[in-house]
Amino acid sequence: MIRRTFLLSGFGLTVAAMVSALRASAQDVAAPAYILGATAITQVFGAGQRLVGVAIQQDRAVDSAALDPTLYSVEGRTITKVYASASAMPGQEDATGDWIVLDLSPDDATASLFVTDGRDVKRLPAATTVKITPKSAALADGAPSGPPDFNAIPRSLPTNTSLNLVVDDFEQGEFHDEATGDILAYNLYEPKDRDPSKPLPLVLFMHDAGNTSPLVDTTLVQGLGAVSWAGPEDQARHPALVLAPQYASQTVDDSSNATSLLDTTLHLLDHIAKTRNVDLSRIYTTGQSGGGMMSIAMLVKNPDLFAAAFLVACQWDTAVVKPLARQKLWVVVAEGDEKAFPGQTAIMEVIEAEGTTHSEAFWDGTADAATFAKAVEVQAAAANSVNFSVLKKGTVVPSGQEDTPGSNHVNTWRIAYAIPGIRDWIMQQVKAT
Repeated sequence: MIRRTFLLSGFGLTVAAMVSALRASAQDVAAPAYILGATAITQVFGAGQRLVGVAIQQDRAVDSAALDPTLYSVEGRTITKVYASASAMPGQEDATGDWIVLDLSPDDATASLFVTDGRDVKRLPAATTVKITPKSAALADGAPSGPPDFNAIPRSLPTNTSLNLVVDDFEQGEFHDEATGDILAYNLYEPKDRDPSKPLPLVLFMHDAGNTSPLVDTTLVQGLGAVSWAGPEDQARHPALVLAPQYASQTVDDSSNATSLLDTTLHLLDHIAKTRNVDLSRIYTTGQSGGGMMSIAMLVKNPDLFAAAFLVACQWDTAVVKPLARQKLWVVVAEGDEKAFPGQTAIMEVIEAEGTTHSEAFWDGTADAATFAKAVEVQAAAANSVNFSVLKKGTVVPSGQEDTPGSNHVNTWRIAYAIPGIRDWIMQQVKAT
């Protein structure tokens, strides 16, 4: 879905003049093409949302082979590919199409739209400007007949809408909980092509305290915790609903206390399950930091609700966690996290004391996708109901960031939610009935 807001004027043409020009071009087959608008394309990565492309729409098709990539530039960005397409969706190159797509490197220093500095977060608009510099501007004063060729005039082309991959596939809502009095904003992904008569599993994702915000989509753009489950690759393997509440206030604290939002979230989950035909044997919970703590609190409060849980960079009071020994869990922490690592280690000791054996492995946080896939395969092969994966000290914090307990903490979910094999393991679990 494209969020489109057309500007009333631009590129030297008012809307009325553009319509007139289009009519003129219909009468003159030699008339030049017109640019109808430009769409900023964003994608969410482990460290947050980034601007990864621009799609320029024309009023007629262009030949991909005839495009000259050197005509286009975006300040501070690296254009990796220019091609024609039948839609604004990146990666879908066609021989001809009325969209000209510019792929931008996600590794550019200025690509990030979700910028974090410790606990400080800055969100930048999903917008940019493309500079088009033709090799010849001979037609800048207009041709003898027909409308002037605006494609031959050097100019700046600002984007006037955005396409936010996966994020736009979520719907937003508010849940008014009569029991607690809370109002909870949420994001919900539901496969568009689902058969409503067939129940689907549901994944509940809860963000950390650092992403507490009144902006409902913050949880979607901060990292992969929610959107990874709703992406096309995961949905092809495991069609599911994804529920991502957005908390405007903190839900838990480091003393293992939870606010009324814990019950409100459970009530929201129950509401969605009843109204969206959810498979009650396949409801999953996951969360990072405070969201992981919320997951543990829910597992303790209602141990028969979830089929499995993916717990990232979190801990809880070991005096109350015995019910976790009966759960199916995959836990990921960083060795350099001074709270989550010792906290989860203590929880594993409680689980073992209850008679539940767990697998344990130390992983290199800089490993590539294939290495992580193999590591998950090896650990899952032990066939334990609880898996504990620790990211080795010195391998978690990216270059350029200070290696502190806090940076180890927040970078844990940057890595953990980018590992598809763990999500696959979670989705394979079914609650005993």
